[in-house]
Amino acid sequence: MDSLAAQNAAETLDLQQQVARQQALIEASRRIHGTIVLHDVLTTALKIAVRELEVDGAAFTQPRLQYGEMPPEPWDKCRRFPLPDQDGVDAADLVIACGRRLTFAEEDFLEGLVLQTAAAAQNARFHQRDVEWARVQQDLDAAREIQRSLLPKEMPHVVGYDIAVRSTTCFEVGGDYIDLIEMKGQQQIMIVADVAGKGLASAIVGTAFRAAFRALAISGMPLVTIAERLNQHHWAEGEETRRKYVTALLMKLDCKAGLLEFVNAGHNPGFLVTPDEAVAKTLNSSGVPLGMLPGMTYEAEIYDFPAGSRLLVYTDGLTEVFRGDEEFGEDRLLEKFQGHSADSGNAALAYLWDCIGEFSGNQPQNDDMTALAVSRAPVIAARSRTPEVVCN
Repeated sequence: MDSLAAQNAAETLDLQQQVARQQALIEASRRIHGTIVLHDVLTTALKIAVRELEVDGAAFTQPRLQYGEMPPEPWDKCRRFPLPDQDGVDAADLVIACGRRLTFAEEDFLEGLVLQTAAAAQNARFHQRDVEWARVQQDLDAAREIQRSLLPKEMPHVVGYDIAVRSTTCFEVGGDYIDLIEMKGQQQIMIVADVAGKGLASAIVGTAFRAAFRALAISGMPLVTIAERLNQHHWAEGEETRRKYVTALLMKLDCKAGLLEFVNAGHNPGFLVTPDEAVAKTLNSSGVPLGMLPGMTYEAEIYDFPAGSRLLVYTDGLTEVFRGDEEFGEDRLLEKFQGHSADSGNAALAYLWDCIGEFSGNQPQNDDMTALAVSRAPVIAARSRTPEVVCN
């Protein structure tokens, strides 16, 4: 009878210990999940292991973190409990420094502890990534607003001319660059450029390119000299920048004389449609992209820009749009531009964007899209004996 009572008492004590361990594990889980900082999660788990089991110390192998007294590594005589990641792969070990053999209940407690710690650690990592991504997204949003602010805010008001620009990026920021600089004598310096690649790296290079171009353009030096100096400056920036070479079409429009001078540095050909030409002139490249090779020279060409003329300069994001294996292409872009009769450059660019969207099925952009449209009002036939002056 005494032995039976003793056995019952032992079983009752063992059951009480198990209940106590379960309660301790529940409390441990609450504490571990009470923080979303990875270091705090792991530190809390180590403190619970040491205090609950009354062992000398505990440590995690990845990241290296310990609490209490740990023997010198490699901890061969310590008990290890794998800490699985979200895929069930052992990412680290919980190491227990104990001079005695752990009981079954203690090992069961530690196995439950590492499972709770693994879940809490994964949540902490997700939270940390969310915080980091939110910060990155905030920076990208700010960069996008800055880049948008660098686009021409107002178009030049020149009697008889209409100038319009449009630019959309496929990511938050992009590598396309478009600018207008009003000079003396009714002259406009214009540029459409495309930094190799897209995204943040191209945007950073594009901002540096903008500063260099503006500094050179306002000096009044010839377009050829501007292109050659831009090329050399970009090349001198170093190997990483050279990988982000720049194609560019630089233009000077003399509104008073009706002349268009241009230098094409490896860029897509621009289209010049004049009222007396059935076939549009193309502003073809005369040299390699800027920053690709040192010491390059470029050539300038000059075309008449009479009343009724229209100009389109663009980046390859407008032509390299696909519908299956079919590309929108330069020929189709020119056809759409020639076939649109609106006098407004904004209307013409909106029409081209609509055509491209219809062609692609309004799929998301896979490249930055930028364009410049310039038109000169046609001569209006006189209705009286008083001649009408256009764009003087």
